[in-house]
Amino acid sequence: MSQFTVPKTQKAAIVESTSAPLKVVDNFPVKQPEDLAPGECLVQLDVSGVCHTDLHASKGDWPIPAKLPLIGGHEGVGRIVAIGAHTQGSPVKLGDRVGIKWLAYSCLDCEPCRKGLEQSCLNGKYSGFTVDGTFSQYVVSWVTHVTPIPENLDSAEAASILCAGVTVYRAIKYSKAKIGDWIVLPGAGGGLGHLAVQYAVAMGLRVVAVDTGAEKKALVMKLGAEKWVDFKETKDLVKDIVDATDGYGAHAAVVTAANPAAYAQAVDYLRMGGVLMVVGLPARANLSADIFFTVIKSISILGSYVGNRQDAREALDIAARGKVKCYYELKPLSALADTYEALGEGKIVGRVVLNMKE
Repeated sequence: MSQFTVPKTQKAAIVESTSAPLKVVDNFPVKQPEDLAPGECLVQLDVSGVCHTDLHASKGDWPIPAKLPLIGGHEGVGRIVAIGAHTQGSPVKLGDRVGIKWLAYSCLDCEPCRKGLEQSCLNGKYSGFTVDGTFSQYVVSWVTHVTPIPENLDSAEAASILCAGVTVYRAIKYSKAKIGDWIVLPGAGGGLGHLAVQYAVAMGLRVVAVDTGAEKKALVMKLGAEKWVDFKETKDLVKDIVDATDGYGAHAAVVTAANPAAYAQAVDYLRMGGVLMVVGLPARANLSADIFFTVIKSISILGSYVGNRQDAREALDIAARGKVKCYYELKPLSALADTYEALGEGKIVGRVVLNMKE
């Protein structure tokens, strides 16, 4: 059902193979309202954030390959323009502004889903990875999994909260860090990291930001980090972090950097009982930790994978109340290939959001 005019074709960015360059076309088919299955909805996108995960998907360098050909993207915000016929009990309606997340669909009935790990659903579908994502002007999703966007939150700012924000928020939430504790954030000046700084500060934590470059330092210190360690300039990163955290080390570390070395160092700078949250996903890397010191320091190492539907609503609510602001640059879809290149070189400060209306 639809009261909106839906075109037959649209602009989209397509990865045809991992060896082929990204291709932007203006004649990709749009799934028509009458073709939507029960429970599906069609969203006309205003914006889409760009995530490092999208780069990995396009290159095929993860152990699990993405579908090909592929429309990437999983941080979309737009309005519902059609809902599949015979959809029962939809929590959203035509015209609602909603977000499309990495988790496009979960069955809600397997054991992980029942235990609140919807993002690890045994039957899950993932935007821009196993199903086409948000680097197109229209995207098909599911009414039970699109996320309502708070009225007072700008669409372009909300986009990156749907993945980067949710991911770091959940990781900090489950890190066991309490008000006044020290938390280390490697990759603090990046897309996930600059949001992690703000969520941590909003939760009463003391932040040690780890990254490199004057621009990133200026950003994270403005956002509330108390200490800064430049991993390229320091002669002893572990010592600098321990010294910065009262000489005992940090209570927690949320590693968003896609760098295996960032994980190997964490056990050394965490204090007794510290928690390492594993978030950033390097391509085909192993987690290395000193077993002896992991044991005698009672270190916990926890994997944290994006977030469930409730985490998404909580992360958006915090942003809507002004506690977290996404720093982004708005670009057209045609800039996606250049954005991928800059992501691969670590040159993106904050986040890039694509204007899907252009």
